[in-house]
Amino acid sequence: MSRADSTVDTAGGLSAPGGVSLLPDELAAESARTWDAVTQAPAVPDELRPPESASPGERVSALHRRHLLRERRAQEFVADTMNARTGLPIADNRRVVRFIGELLSQERLLVVAVVVANALAATAGLLVPRLLGELVDSTVADVQAGRVDAALAGANSAALVVAGLVLVQSAFTLAAKFSSTVLGQSVLASAREYIVRAILRLPLSRVESASSGDLVTRVTRDVGTMSESVRWALPEAIIASITVVLTLVAMVSNSPMLSVPSIVLMGLALFQVRRYLLRAGKGYLTEGGTYSRINTTLTETVEGARTVEALGLAGRRLRRGDDDIEVSGQAERYTMTLRNLLFVVMDIAFSLPRVLVLLLGAIGYAEGWATLGQITTAILYTEALWGPFDMLVHTVDRVQVGIASTTRLLGIATVPPDREAGEDRPTGPELVGTDLRYAYRAEHDVLHGIDLDLSTGERLAIVGPSGSGKSTLGRLLSGIHGPRTGSVTVGGVELTSLPLDQLRTEVALVTQEHHVFIGSVRDNVVLAREGSTDEQVREALRAVDALHWVERLPDGLDTKLGSGHQVLTPGRAQQIALARLILADPHTIVLDEATSLIDPRTARHLEGSMNALLTGRTVVAIAHRLHTAHDADRIAVVIDGRVAELGSHGELVARDGEYAALWRAWTS
Repeated sequence: MSRADSTVDTAGGLSAPGGVSLLPDELAAESARTWDAVTQAPAVPDELRPPESASPGERVSALHRRHLLRERRAQEFVADTMNARTGLPIADNRRVVRFIGELLSQERLLVVAVVVANALAATAGLLVPRLLGELVDSTVADVQAGRVDAALAGANSAALVVAGLVLVQSAFTLAAKFSSTVLGQSVLASAREYIVRAILRLPLSRVESASSGDLVTRVTRDVGTMSESVRWALPEAIIASITVVLTLVAMVSNSPMLSVPSIVLMGLALFQVRRYLLRAGKGYLTEGGTYSRINTTLTETVEGARTVEALGLAGRRLRRGDDDIEVSGQAERYTMTLRNLLFVVMDIAFSLPRVLVLLLGAIGYAEGWATLGQITTAILYTEALWGPFDMLVHTVDRVQVGIASTTRLLGIATVPPDREAGEDRPTGPELVGTDLRYAYRAEHDVLHGIDLDLSTGERLAIVGPSGSGKSTLGRLLSGIHGPRTGSVTVGGVELTSLPLDQLRTEVALVTQEHHVFIGSVRDNVVLAREGSTDEQVREALRAVDALHWVERLPDGLDTKLGSGHQVLTPGRAQQIALARLILADPHTIVLDEATSLIDPRTARHLEGSMNALLTGRTVVAIAHRLHTAHDADRIAVVIDGRVAELGSHGELVARDGEYAALWRAWTS
């Protein structure tokens, strides 16, 4: 039947003309229930939608209710993520503060340089208003006494001093900007290195339980946001804080009375800032979570594009994407409301002090409590105070966004290791699996008591239908996962108790997944064993039948690969991955359909070349091409998580069981 001859029913299943499902009735019904369950609950509850018709008062009340509901959703999201047993968690605020403190402690000299340079620049700048205030008082006194020439001379002298202070301030400001830039870049480099190390330490089992969109969002958007905060917002916050503190000190020393309006309004503004900071963190964490959700949906849709097209699921996937965007929009509305409330208070606090200082100054001057010079200085200090304070609030907002992203990134580092290295070391290369059981979900084993004892140099093929547990068994035999019960030992030592660097010299896993890193061909191959010579690299490439095409590349081993450079086909990229394996030289190799992305002719030739090289090593080959099984010493047929048959090709064909049926289907 052609694709044009089929339709998609309302359950999302494939149907023949007339609405007859191509799926078995029971499976079609289950598919329908699955889709119905997905679409039952709306992505955004109706309570978050504004009323279509209401009075202004009712609209304000509804807006307040929506804001409280968004706040509760943000709190629930953070609580769920903090307590997640699967996926990637987030760190708590104490860990973030400790992390930032450790980063700054590594750059103590730069921190001191930033503080001192900014303090000197601020001090030089604050001397100017004080000097101008004294000039006003002296000029008024000279004019009233008839000393006009003295007043002019004083003004000229003051102008020269002001010019000198401006030059000094400019020099200190330049030093402050330079030191803060260096500080930001140094701290950023240390932070990125820490995050990369944390990512590389992630247990593969936890990575697989997390959505790809979440991990991608953390290592892209969150790293970028953290970078902006560390590079720009953190130094600017230090600068603004120093300026605000010194300005307040100068303002009080000029006239305590005239500093009262600024101090009172700043205190009120800080109350709102504190209220904002208590809520914004959860809001920004929720935003980050919604971006992960969007990326996950996009990734799943792109990777499953053929399935989406074949089953006519484009409309459903588009609606799923629209729902994700709507959920993200609700999260952003919450943080936007918090910012708007903050900035309204800030605007009021920014505008009122000027008026209040002038009013209070006029009263003080009339009563003899303040001079014109003090009023002038107070006005200039008010202007000088609120600029840095406004900058401080804005940078604190950006720092808060950065802290939310840092919290998500540090959550990666909180994932506990899935193994602890022991003291025992293998006494030989024998690989033994005993009573192996494994479950991805509690009480749902996918392997059921498998026993395997591999002889040194043996080649074991593991075959079976899709979903039977072949790849899971391969991951247990290579030490990627630890079994729920039983053990996998090499030389009498549990695999998961070996340090990772030694484990990979004992047993190596090669899957159908591969990656080409940005760098030369040589760089990509020697990842397995640094310090390898060019001849060793060529031997590894020759073993996997890749040397002939590598030598035809523009620069041979020096040819740059990866994004923006030489593009390799999936088959050639897999050959590079296999060359790494050859160079790593483990005594046991687990091949999980390692040649599935290479065309059959190339794969057959490559496997033949590897056979000669792998003599003397233990090889476990998980394959869907049965010619690989034909060449193996023994074949394990895995059915529903159990080894149904075990023996050589001839023995199993003669037994006329599961393997014989697979072989007939393969060769027919």
